[in-house]
Amino acid sequence: MENKIIETQNLGLFVSNLIDSKAEVIGPKRKNGKYAFGKIPKASDLHLDCDTTLLPPKMYLLPPKETLIKFELGEEPEVEPVVEAKPMILFGVHPYDIKAIELLDTAFSTTNLDINYLSRREKTTIIGIDCLNPNPNAFCASLGTATTETGFDLMLTDIGDSYMVAIGSSKGKDLLTKYAKTREATQQELAQRDSERQKALARYKVTLNMSPEEVPQLLDKSWDSPLWKERSEKCLSCGSCVMVCPTCFCFDVQEDVALNLKEGERYRQWDACMLPGFALVAGGGNFRGDKESRFRHRMYRKGKYLWERYAKLGCVGCGRCATACLAEIASPAETFNLLKEETK
Repeated sequence: MENKIIETQNLGLFVSNLIDSKAEVIGPKRKNGKYAFGKIPKASDLHLDCDTTLLPPKMYLLPPKETLIKFELGEEPEVEPVVEAKPMILFGVHPYDIKAIELLDTAFSTTNLDINYLSRREKTTIIGIDCLNPNPNAFCASLGTATTETGFDLMLTDIGDSYMVAIGSSKGKDLLTKYAKTREATQQELAQRDSERQKALARYKVTLNMSPEEVPQLLDKSWDSPLWKERSEKCLSCGSCVMVCPTCFCFDVQEDVALNLKEGERYRQWDACMLPGFALVAGGGNFRGDKESRFRHRMYRKGKYLWERYAKLGCVGCGRCATACLAEIASPAETFNLLKEETK
């Protein structure tokens, strides 16, 4: 993989040039003492030193709510598909979020192609950055998602007075050529990049006490564990854990007709398995009406179901769920570790 160097003093120029291009630049910004992805109007608004953002960049590829079709009623009804996609640069995406986007790419491009997601994804450039100061609840190092060699157009690593830039695609290379001042990376700087990554791995405070490949096997024999009831009793059924998750992609589809009864739209919005009404069906039945079954289902989705379907865990270890959970029960690592102790 080709590597370049951008001097720290020249990074702002690169960002400013991207802002002046036709693409919208989205990146982590300060928000009430935390960080959130948002539009970057000027280079100084971009904070690449954040530990994690409140919501994942997934929200720009799969919006919380989006119109799918618009329709007009009458003797000759008309239906118009809505596909909104424009050039966009996601700047400052951490490796774990890049791995989550790779999972979404797989989910929305197999079996049933999702034209809305794929159109938006095609016009999106991903500029990642290594997370050198991880969130206290993160366990990416245990899942192999603390670094990535795929899924990005450019990947930055802060090595002090400069940024190492790994080029992951021809699109990324073109951006550097057109908008950035770069030079070739030296072997010493490559070694410094590797050293910074290794030091970052040692900063993770949460550890999964097994390999990722062991998780599906563990869940195979844990369906009747009393841990599900014990852990879920504190659950508030608020859905915070799944709404901040970078790998959750469930949604609900509804239609809304205007008051004039002449026009309307079909839209989708995020939905999630931890919400009481998610498995509600006609007639009032609910396949997962209790907190225990919802909590167990979420953990099986993270550790088993998506693994069986896509050969990828449904968790990248970002720690957002644990941070958002008021009941302090949402961390998959904590649950999986307890299950392992139970089976000894």
